[in-house]
Amino acid sequence: MLRYWLGFNKTPGIGASRLAMLIEAFGSIADAWHAPAAELAALGLDQRTLNNLLTMREQLDLDAELARTQAAGIRLLCWDDPDYPSYLKDIPSAPPLLFIKGELLPEDMYAVAIVGTRRATAYGRACTLRLAQDLAAAGVTIVSGLARGIDGVAHRAAMEAGGRTLAVLGNGLDTVYPPEHRQLAGQIVHQGALISEHALGVKPEAKNFPARNRIISGLSMAVIVVEGRWSSGAVITAKAALEQGRDVFAVPGSILSLSSEGPNRLIKEGAAPALNANDILEALNLTQVAQQLDARHVLPTDPTEARILEQLSAEPLHIDEIGRLTQMPAPAVASVLAMLELKGMVRQLGGMQYVRTRESGPAYHID
Repeated sequence: MLRYWLGFNKTPGIGASRLAMLIEAFGSIADAWHAPAAELAALGLDQRTLNNLLTMREQLDLDAELARTQAAGIRLLCWDDPDYPSYLKDIPSAPPLLFIKGELLPEDMYAVAIVGTRRATAYGRACTLRLAQDLAAAGVTIVSGLARGIDGVAHRAAMEAGGRTLAVLGNGLDTVYPPEHRQLAGQIVHQGALISEHALGVKPEAKNFPARNRIISGLSMAVIVVEGRWSSGAVITAKAALEQGRDVFAVPGSILSLSSEGPNRLIKEGAAPALNANDILEALNLTQVAQQLDARHVLPTDPTEARILEQLSAEPLHIDEIGRLTQMPAPAVASVLAMLELKGMVRQLGGMQYVRTRESGPAYHID
């Protein structure tokens, strides 16, 4: 069935609401794809959209398109997939199809977005670094948009803290924008995921980014705006969060700085000041979750697990090297790693490379 979701995704004029209407009218996405033109027109499809759909049905090789997407290492998640993020599915106009490069994990439901201007000041970068590192260290997944400035700092800080991060793109996953973030995008694939609602070949056009912002907030429990003008994409993301019933935080800044215009005005209109990670964790009821994660990560259940965990960090280590360092036979190492992975204490990155999900120590700090 995924090929039909992909077909509608590539059809101009068929968005979430129209696709939902078609599925309801015809009973399944396959029947909607193959529906007679007269019946489609009777449902109210305008002539341009109808022509687009008929053209795509005639010209698009769905199986080839699906194979091309999967060959690029991209997973597709549609509304019907149980792994489709539950928070995102609840928003208005949730994307019918997600393109994922990397891995979404259950703990990613504990996510907070950090967004801001591409022209970040030294103050904005420092605030982003502090908040992202502390939240990630507490087990919170950091969501952002892979843009220059605040977004890039947030992604890097989360990974440096041993945490996870999700980057939402406004284009197909075969293109990294901005291009200087190619290496960053590759790192994110190993400590989170790249996410888009766009098929391969879709370029990073300006019209795609406002819609992209609703996905950033939709994946998150809350949005933190660090810096940006009132007209910025970061503030658009905050407004989307409010419409979705999410919490909004903002980092206060100088009243003389145009970079802080957006956050300061958001605070004036009711957003909570983002002063430290502790305030955010408490507001989102995540303090207890962070404490449970600490206990799970700091206290392995037996000496063999502890022995293996001592060798692991945020740097990938091959299973053979783990066996050499611990002087344990390969079957025993594999068995213990499987148990630690089930407990969420280690993560396999592929190619039998393992990392510790986070370093032990305080969940966050307050100056």
